[in-house]
Amino acid sequence: MLHSMKNQIQIALSALVLSAMPSMASAQKAAFLPPTMGWSTWNTFALNINEKVIKDQADAIVSSGLKAAGYQYINIDDGYWNGRAEDGTLRINKDKFPNGMRVVADYIHSKGLKAGIYSDAGDNTCGSGNKQPWGMGVGLAGHEDADCKTYFIDWDYDFIKVDYCGGAHMGLDEEAQYTKIGNAIKNVEKLKGKNIVFNICRWAYPGNWARKVADSWRTTGDINVSWRSLKSIVKENLYIQAYTSGGHYNDMDMLEIGRELTPDEENLHMAYWCIASSPLLVGCDMTKIPAHSLKLLKNRDLLAMNQDRLGIGAPVAYRDGEVYVVAKDMGTIHGNKRAVVVMNLTDAEQTITFPLSSVEFRGAVKVHDCLTQRDKGVAKGSFTAKVPAHGAAAYFMTGQRLEPTVYEAETAWLSKYQEIKNLPTARPMNAESASQGECVGYLGNDADNYMEWRNVWSNTGGTYKLSFRYASAEDRNMNVKVNGKQVASLTKLNSNDYTRFWKTATVTVKLKKGMNKVSLGCTNGFAPNIDKMTLKKI
Repeated sequence: MLHSMKNQIQIALSALVLSAMPSMASAQKAAFLPPTMGWSTWNTFALNINEKVIKDQADAIVSSGLKAAGYQYINIDDGYWNGRAEDGTLRINKDKFPNGMRVVADYIHSKGLKAGIYSDAGDNTCGSGNKQPWGMGVGLAGHEDADCKTYFIDWDYDFIKVDYCGGAHMGLDEEAQYTKIGNAIKNVEKLKGKNIVFNICRWAYPGNWARKVADSWRTTGDINVSWRSLKSIVKENLYIQAYTSGGHYNDMDMLEIGRELTPDEENLHMAYWCIASSPLLVGCDMTKIPAHSLKLLKNRDLLAMNQDRLGIGAPVAYRDGEVYVVAKDMGTIHGNKRAVVVMNLTDAEQTITFPLSSVEFRGAVKVHDCLTQRDKGVAKGSFTAKVPAHGAAAYFMTGQRLEPTVYEAETAWLSKYQEIKNLPTARPMNAESASQGECVGYLGNDADNYMEWRNVWSNTGGTYKLSFRYASAEDRNMNVKVNGKQVASLTKLNSNDYTRFWKTATVTVKLKKGMNKVSLGCTNGFAPNIDKMTLKKI
């Protein structure tokens, strides 16, 4: 969310980067807010909420040590209303919340925590099923300014999750309606003088417009407490990591840790949510949380991944079938420390050996195991991990960085990518003959439908050959830009198939020292499918 109040907070946070902080989760501060950490009612309690449930969970997040670990928010989801009064004001279910919602927020705040609330972008809430009177007409549509005043000024809440069941019911335009809500929130922030965290719950990546409106956005349907659900959400998020940055985050939904997953599944769940910088909202009953689950939720190394000052996603660095290695920088872009998570999505134990060059290291690399919180010594050349079925391994690796030479297309930022409308916009696609089984298709046919590697690193700057591996069954053209300037127009690119046969086109360019952007697109007609870009300094 971009507005003056948040800018003031960001400036203040920047000044605290090097100061000592009380918890690991807040040990590193950036010029923006980190992913939200806290608890939400929905996974365990659904509509069965009341004042006592909320207060008990607020007490438990403190007594369990989760607050000290960095979890701040107690979020109330669907189920607290009783329709609207004739004058349009919201009525509260007095059986569940006899003292009103402000009293609950005040209690949460008295514990040194922050309070979250829920609504819908349209008319009715998801829990109402568009037929239960208590939840019909209580959504934000037509009441954006008045309801935001109620939630954030009168009731003093600090976070809002905005669902889309009512929005879908009304056939609203997502971008227009969520922007209207975001503007109402910004107006209240100016009046109230405090920051409000805004989460879009549209059940799929909505498009790059969301980062102008909200702090985070759901990328999938609702999670449930099963391996099938967890695996599906992981796979849906592997190739959209470029959209997490600058205080705006892909939200993979609430945590099912502490419920019915196996310990190995919980390890994978927590490790991936942390390295991908997803919000961390505990979903279990914190008064009954198992010991392993509580220890995992408080793991200082994993929380450091999640709350890292860079606030970036973790693209796929290496793949062996259904075993994925994802990695991201920690603390400093192209610094000497990286987080690495290995995920085994198969039903059997797997041993994977991957070259350290795939995670951009050379020479001797120090390895720290984040799940056991113990050092593993030094690796050279390659690294081998034995990972249980449905499990993960998580590491900090420290050493001398390589200048990357390969950039997979599916890790790039796609300017018009979205998952809610049936439009021919650039997207990651499965292609078995591609270098890691994925490529980018539907690129071009519009000046704004381009792809961009925003992380092309050069140690010293200079002249490079950029080679693009492409596929097309017909002659197609492609424009190449470096740092916003067009450097080449490639024509008649044809490999005789869209996904099976590949060719390479090469251009010579100048890169500056440090970070560069390389963009591909085509204004008139589609560009070929792209597998990867390879760099060679000359």
